[in-house]
Amino acid sequence: MSSDVIWKTSTGTADDTETLAEKIGHVLRGGEAIELVSDLGGGKTTFVRGLVRGLGSHDKVASPTFTISKIYKTETRTVHHFDFYRLPEPGIIAAELDEVLGSHEDIVVVEWPEVVSDVLPADRLTVTFEQAENGRIITFKSSNKLGYLIEAAKG
Repeated sequence: MSSDVIWKTSTGTADDTETLAEKIGHVLRGGEAIELVSDLGGGKTTFVRGLVRGLGSHDKVASPTFTISKIYKTETRTVHHFDFYRLPEPGIIAAELDEVLGSHEDIVVVEWPEVVSDVLPADRLTVTFEQAENGRIITFKSSNKLGYLIEAAKG
């Protein structure tokens, strides 16, 4: 990504992480790709819960680790939540991901994105979670094109 926008912050609780993501959910336009990077239990699904709530969905968000993908509906958007933790290679799921990424209406969120990094667009928001003594350190990185997502998080 050229001309990257980078911002680092921290959250003390899961509720703080959800609130941060909710701010981003409020400004999602459709067509965005978001990759979430952390160790197991790092806060990825918690982040998605806030993101989906920010879009106005009341769907129950759960990790798609065993189902690989979940779909959350709002009045105007659909969030496709992928988790590639259990896949050594994406196989046919990469084609599904590529198709969804072509939609200007849908939002794509990917956990464990390494296996599909060649399918993800260059213009994407990368959210990296690191455990800290009192919560999480969260780093946001995007191209200038998606900088409005980071600005919303700064709120």
